[in-house]
Formats: sequence, structure tokens, C-alpha cells
Amino acid sequence: MAVVHITRKEHFNSAHKLWNENWSEEKNFAIFGKCSNTNWHGHNYNLFVTVKGIPNPDTGCIIDLKLLSSIIKENILEKLDHKNLNLDVPFMKGVMPSTENLAVGIWNEITEKIEAHGCTLHSVRLHETENNSAEYFGD
Repeated sequence: MAVVHITRKEHFNSAHKLWNENWSEEKNFAIFGKCSNTNWHGHNYNLFVTVKGIPNPDTGCIIDLKLLSSIIKENILEKLDHKNLNLDVPFMKGVMPSTENLAVGIWNEITEKIEAHGCTLHSVRLHETENNSAEYFGD
């Protein structure tokens, strides 16, 4: 039986600020640059969720893509889109809202929900900008 990977792309907009309270303003700016802006800043994120599994012999699919989209929308987009990652997102509370940490948080929010439908979450890839992204494959 062949294991197949399938990816769903979604998009959301969020604001955040990267700031370490233990550092001076100068050090925060030196490390985080514009991401340490006092009044926040935003990104147009592209999210790629890849699942893997063996295609169902009756459908040829490992998961219904409409179902995968619904899982992502309900558990991720509704929580992140047009939100402040530092202030509005419970699963990011107390966590530096870097792209890396956000990818891990997204993974944690959806992995069980995807596995409940007979496939496995393979990766979460999050593009913060056209040139910068993070990808998480679980523990």
C-alpha cells in the first residue's frame, strides 16, 4: 500500500510583536528589527498543512479536502485571522509569537482532529513572508 501526502493551503492575516521583556529596547531592535515595533506589525501568512495516509480504496483519497479545510478553518483560521498573536490567541499565550512557535502551536491545535479521520499530520509549513517560512514535523 502506498503512503501519499496531500497538502491544503490556507491564508490568514495576523499582527504580532517580537519582544523580550528581559532585554533593552536597543537589544530587542538589534535581534528582532521591525518585528519589535512598539505598536505591533502584521503579516499575510500562508499556511500549508500536509497530511499522509493510504488512499481509501473506495474514494482514492486519504482525507476529504473539504473536511481538512473545515478542520483548519475552525481550529486555526477562526482563532488567528485578523487577530493579535500576542493578545488574542489562547494557544499562543506566554509564547514568543515567532513563525517557528506559531507553526508548533498550529500543529498542536489540529493534529488530534486530523488523526481522528484516519490519516496523520505530516507537516505544518507557515510562510510569514515571501522569503521566510518555518516548517514543523512534530516531535
